[in-house]
Amino acid sequence: MAVLQVKNLTKKFGSFTAVDNISFELKEGEILGLLGPNGAGKTTTIQMLLGVLTPTKGEIYYFGKDLTSNREEILEKVNFSSTYTQLPWILTVKENLTYISYLYQISNRQNRIKKIINNFRLEKLIDQRMNELSSGQLTRVNLAKSFINFPKVLLLDEPTASLDPEVANYIRSFLLEERKKFHVSIILTSHNMSEVEEVCDRVIFIDKGKLLANDTPDNLAKTIEISHVELLIKDGLKRTIEYCQRNKITCKLEGRYIIVDLKEREIPQFLRNIMDIGVFYDEISIEKPTLEDYFLAMVKKNNHL
Repeated sequence: MAVLQVKNLTKKFGSFTAVDNISFELKEGEILGLLGPNGAGKTTTIQMLLGVLTPTKGEIYYFGKDLTSNREEILEKVNFSSTYTQLPWILTVKENLTYISYLYQISNRQNRIKKIINNFRLEKLIDQRMNELSSGQLTRVNLAKSFINFPKVLLLDEPTASLDPEVANYIRSFLLEERKKFHVSIILTSHNMSEVEEVCDRVIFIDKGKLLANDTPDNLAKTIEISHVELLIKDGLKRTIEYCQRNKITCKLEGRYIIVDLKEREIPQFLRNIMDIGVFYDEISIEKPTLEDYFLAMVKKNNHL
């Protein structure tokens, strides 16, 4: 069952088209990655999904109801978090969460605030003003704010930006647990492709306002033919580099390791050829294409690199 349906969504600013006729759905309990390079139209799309921007054309339905005519009812069940959103800086963390809670119909309000503070490890920060917090702490407060109304749909813009690895890992685990327990549906943007692979069931890729792909992270990665072959060269590093240069094979050095980009079917012949010229290696690892490879290929294809 789709909790969100987007049909032919378009947003123009004068002669510039920021979002160009995109359509997609978000299912109940699904985590959907919204990917694309800077300026692709991701933030504009999210702003339209929140009702902050009015589409030039197109329709947005939550829970089968049109956002335009049912905005108040829908937004009671929706929330968002963005690294770039600023809460009132003169207020403390607890004051902000308390104030925001009154935008929603929440029973046991104080219990809910206490629970959210605990979930996002904010106990030591509750009496600090927002202007005293680090960027990572601000990210956690914004995430806490987004969960305060038991949302059915969450829109998360860079949810782990500025977080240290341990906290980012905790947040990813928390999102997956919330989805499992409460069937929360989530759209998230991220430039961390391994994060997207870990948490997202499906990905849509947009660039220059157009939707270019809609599939699972694994299926998108499989569209890339190139694998990364990493060798620890025991003898013949220079010969290996020269071989790659002669044959126009992409390679890069990391200490005594060389990483070579090859199609999977070309790997056996490459290994035979370098052994024939006297190259010996102690270790080999083969990394198949990832979502990051797909992202970089799409960006390059659309003339961003």
